[in-house]
Amino acid sequence: MISDALDPDLLRAYVSVCRHGSLSRAAEQAGRAQSAFSMQIRRLEDLLGSRLLRRTGRGVIPTTEGELFLSYATRILSLGEEVVARLGEQRTCDPIRIGLAEEIAVKALPEALGRLRRTWPDLHLNIVVDHSIAIADRWREGELDLAVATCSSFSGDAAETWDIELLWVGGIDYGPDPAHPLDIIAYAEPCIWRRRMVDALAEIGRNYRVTLTSQSISAIRAGVESGLGVALMTAECVRPETMRALPTSASLPPPLIVQYGLYAPDQPNKITKAAMEFLAHSLRLPRKNLL
Repeated sequence: MISDALDPDLLRAYVSVCRHGSLSRAAEQAGRAQSAFSMQIRRLEDLLGSRLLRRTGRGVIPTTEGELFLSYATRILSLGEEVVARLGEQRTCDPIRIGLAEEIAVKALPEALGRLRRTWPDLHLNIVVDHSIAIADRWREGELDLAVATCSSFSGDAAETWDIELLWVGGIDYGPDPAHPLDIIAYAEPCIWRRRMVDALAEIGRNYRVTLTSQSISAIRAGVESGLGVALMTAECVRPETMRALPTSASLPPPLIVQYGLYAPDQPNKITKAAMEFLAHSLRLPRKNLL
C-alpha cells in the first residue's frame, strides 16, 4: 500500500524547500503563502515520523533523515514525470485506423503513407482496403479513425467531398459490338459502382452479360486486359499500354460521376488531422475544411 507520505504535492513542497534552503523563498517561487508550505512540511514529518529539516541562521537544511528522504523524493518525482512522458508518447503512437475504398487506395495510399511515416516514424498504421459499403459499415461500428469511400454508403456528413469520373474501359483493341450484349466486368455485390453501371446501361436500353465478377481491382484489370469485357475505372487505374477509355456511343453510356467523401471525427487528434491533410493532398483535394 502506498504511503500517504508519498503524496506528490508533499514531495514537491519538500524538494522545493530543500533546493531553495528557505521556506519563504520556496513559497515565493510557487506563488503560495509560507504558512501553506510550513503545514505541508509538518504533515510530511508527521507521516514519516522523522524530523526532515533543521533551521540554521541562513534558512533550513535537511537533517540526516531528511537527506535520505530527499534522494528518494527526487527519484519518485522523476519517475512520475517519466511515466507521464512515456504514456504521452504511447498515446501519440497509438495505431491510427484508416479505411479506404480500393479504387481510392490506388491513388492516395502510397504518398499519404510515406508522409505519415516520415512525420511519425514510430506510428502504427492499421489500413483496411475494401469496397465502400464495407468501409462505411466499419465506420459506423467505430472501427476506423478515418474513412474514404462513396458518400452514398454513409449516413453522416463528410469532412470533404469531391466527384470522381468513372470511365468505361476496355482492352487496347477492344470494341463493343452493338449487335450483341455488352460484356461487362463488374465488382461483386454489394457495390455502388456495379449498381450505377447496370442503371446506366438500362437507361440506354443496352443489353449486357457479366463475364467476370470480383472485389479486386487487380482482377478487374486483368479481365479488361484479357479482352473479357468493359469495366468502370478511374483514370488512375487505367494502364494506357494495355487499356483504353472507350468513347461514348449509342451502345455505351457516357462516363459516370460518383461522389466520394473523407470521413473523420468531429475533433480529430493531431495525428488523425495530419493523416486527413496528407490524404487530401494525395487526392489533390482542397484543404479549406481540414485546417
